[in-house]
Amino acid sequence: MSGVAGFILSGQLPDAGHRLKAMTDRIRHRGPDGEGFFVRSSADGRHTIGLGHRRLTVLDLAGGDQPITHPLSGVTLVINGEIYNCTELRTELEAKGYRFHTGADTEVVLSAYTEWGPGCVERLLGTYSFALWDDRRQRLMLARDHLGKKPLFIHEQGGRLLFASEIKAILAFGDIAPTLDPAALADFFVSGDVAAPFTLFAGIRKLMPGSYAIWQGGHLTETTFCPPPHGEPPPLAPVTDPVAAFAARLDEAVRRRMVADAPFGAFLSGGLDSSAIVALMSRHSAQPINTFSVGFREAQYSELPYAAMIAQRFRTNHTALTITADDLMQHVATLIDREDAPVAEAASLPIYLIAREAAKSVKMVLTGDGSDQLFGAYPMDTGERFAALDRREVLDNARDRAAAAAIDSPHGFRRVKLLATSLARRDPVDRMARFVGALTHAEHDKLSSEMSKQHPAHHPAARANGHRSASRPVAYFDQGSRLPNLLERGDRITMAASIEARAPFMDIDLARLLARLPDAWRIRGLAQKSILRRAMENILPQSIVERPRLPFRVPINEWCRGPMRSFVHELLDAPGSLAQALCDRATIDRTLREQESGRRDHGKLVWMLLNLELFQRQFRLSY
Repeated sequence: MSGVAGFILSGQLPDAGHRLKAMTDRIRHRGPDGEGFFVRSSADGRHTIGLGHRRLTVLDLAGGDQPITHPLSGVTLVINGEIYNCTELRTELEAKGYRFHTGADTEVVLSAYTEWGPGCVERLLGTYSFALWDDRRQRLMLARDHLGKKPLFIHEQGGRLLFASEIKAILAFGDIAPTLDPAALADFFVSGDVAAPFTLFAGIRKLMPGSYAIWQGGHLTETTFCPPPHGEPPPLAPVTDPVAAFAARLDEAVRRRMVADAPFGAFLSGGLDSSAIVALMSRHSAQPINTFSVGFREAQYSELPYAAMIAQRFRTNHTALTITADDLMQHVATLIDREDAPVAEAASLPIYLIAREAAKSVKMVLTGDGSDQLFGAYPMDTGERFAALDRREVLDNARDRAAAAAIDSPHGFRRVKLLATSLARRDPVDRMARFVGALTHAEHDKLSSEMSKQHPAHHPAARANGHRSASRPVAYFDQGSRLPNLLERGDRITMAASIEARAPFMDIDLARLLARLPDAWRIRGLAQKSILRRAMENILPQSIVERPRLPFRVPINEWCRGPMRSFVHELLDAPGSLAQALCDRATIDRTLREQESGRRDHGKLVWMLLNLELFQRQFRLSY
């Protein structure tokens, strides 16, 4: 794993090499073990090309330096990630006459491109983003893996193209005034996130998952080679034994991701997903697995006892970390810098802290990331089945009355309010966004007269695709909109601590298998992750298999009313704060009073305002 950065510039730039190094220096945390650079003029002298790399050594410790140039084709590559079917591809390419000099998968990617061109990405099974310069064709290719585990950001302006694993590397090129995108900001407030491919930085976007971009002759074109798996109707051919097929595929996904030349371990929450990963890892290791868990002093929020149960069951080398509000206040600004964004989910902080702890002994961890999106395990997945009744227009009035009654729901009923107001929306994308948002459009408009003029910037990929199934449009929405953001955050949180995270549930073959199965294998009645529970029932303790999904939550409400109260006020009450520039002061004051008194649950909104303020201070965005 590593970080990549680079550019295509019009004309010649005397300090191009210096700028490229500045870009990679800004993401040194992604690859503290080495660096490499490639700077060249195009054949016609009209452009300057730069590829930069920061390396974290997990595989092929001696032979994986980058950039790497193919000796026959002259193609130069920088890649961030791992190719899990590298051995199979190497064998296939050797049969075609290709020769390899290292064990690194970078050589395999170069030869795959030489043999199959841009279409090679459809054959690469793994987690990656890469940039390659094809000198013979005077062509740059950027690519991102099927499900978007590894991020890649793009900025185009004035005849130049900049790209990098993180936005801060693009800003480090210089000559870019960071500006807040007001439409993306509105999206952030309403849905709690910014829909891909947009970011909070105007003019900087993400390459979408399962896509590649080709720059040639001054023009950039983007192609999707892998749409979200649930975007297609299930094929007619049934799966003979779904549980056995699923279990075998997940086991293989875990095994492949355990290939490493450096020490590794697993994040263990004690929930079904991470427990399944640790159980399967134990099958493939002669040594005890290193496991890492994080929790809180507030017992109702902590899953440490469940994690300890699994660690004892599989005899892992277990490390448990308990964090407090002081830890959060100390590290939130650092994580905002690493994420290039407000920390939308407070749960990111505990994960970052346990990643720092894990980095003391390992360089890679396996995680349960992406499982909830793969299986449809959010409340909105269940709720959407009820919302689907609006097709028969039977419950419209009852649903509207429930939404109206929920508007003034007291503290402790925030999720009920979101559920009711979401079900009242007729537009399916609108409904889905509200399930996970911090506030409704109406609340958003009350909070800020300026932002009320903007509209959320949902990407077309997030649109429901018209399946007759109620749950598949939700899965399509998740996999095309929310999942890329979650995976991107997971990548940057762990890379902030200079360790790699691998997610077996994000195996594209596993996702495609699940997309072929009837909906009941994901949600049966009110039971979620049906097929995973069946696959694990003879492997995990019954108490874990039957345990309902619990979101990993941080006691933000309690902390904002207690140890973080002064911290919040110092930021939001500061003269010239972004919150005061965007929002009505009286509304902010009322929000804080209601939160601190316990009358209303505004914890997520207060958290978002606090993070926006720290974000603006860190990057000094104009708005």
